[in-house]
Amino acid sequence: MSGTGEDDTAERAARYARPDASMSLLTSVMEHSLDEGYAEAARSRGAYGTSRMPSSLRGRIALAGGLMLPALVLTVGAVQVRASAPVAAQERQELVSRVGTAQANADQTQRDVDALRAQAKQLEQRAAAPDTATLDRLELVTGAAPAQGPGLSVVLNDSTAPDTGGGANPRTASGFGNTGRVRDRDVQLVVDALWQSGAEGVAINGQRLTSLSAVRAAGDAILVNNQPLTLPYTVLAIGGKSLVSGFQQNAGGGIYLNQLKISYGIRYSMTAEDRVDLPAAAQSSLLYAVPTGRGGATP
Repeated sequence: MSGTGEDDTAERAARYARPDASMSLLTSVMEHSLDEGYAEAARSRGAYGTSRMPSSLRGRIALAGGLMLPALVLTVGAVQVRASAPVAAQERQELVSRVGTAQANADQTQRDVDALRAQAKQLEQRAAAPDTATLDRLELVTGAAPAQGPGLSVVLNDSTAPDTGGGANPRTASGFGNTGRVRDRDVQLVVDALWQSGAEGVAINGQRLTSLSAVRAAGDAILVNNQPLTLPYTVLAIGGKSLVSGFQQNAGGGIYLNQLKISYGIRYSMTAEDRVDLPAAAQSSLLYAVPTGRGGATP
């Protein structure tokens, strides 16, 4: 009896000798992860328990070379990146410095330009200050600048009645004969009468008149500054208080227009305006003389 009890005690001690004795199932799974059937099949093929590393010297050298090549490439790349980093930083710093210098030069140039413009403006004001009134008057007379002020508006239009020649519509009649159509000569006489009555600036349908302007006929059209006009012809003039009365009493102004109305039915209207706006004349090339030499004539 004593022998049997000692055997049970020894068996129990052997069973619980390991700390994980109570987890024998988990221990078996961890130590034998491959099923016995799969392990037996692998043994039959000779693939279980054998190493896949090359056994010959040549194979081991080839494997070592294959492993060293990527390592060598990575090492060389890292060295090149590390070596080129200071060069790139230096080039970047040089570019930043050049950009800063160029920007500073541009700012200084702009300041110089602004200073020169201010100086030129001061010189211009000094030159014009003693005779500003004369300059303004010349700009008004020559049409170099827009002008506004009290003045007169004269509107001319063809007759709506048949002409005395044969009952034809004046607008479809050929030529500029004695019909109810406004002729270029009619506009010329009106403009001359305005200048004679004291006009300081004149415009026809938005075309400012200057000393180089011309009122001409081209077929059935009237041209001012080589621009064709359309009916009605609106003649605007800036002048003093006597402009309206002077134009009405002028032989080429109010008297002439009244005669055209009686004889040919030409329509017209005259209106005194508190404010008349005249545009600036179209810019033209300057004409000036240049001496050709001693005793020579100017062109």
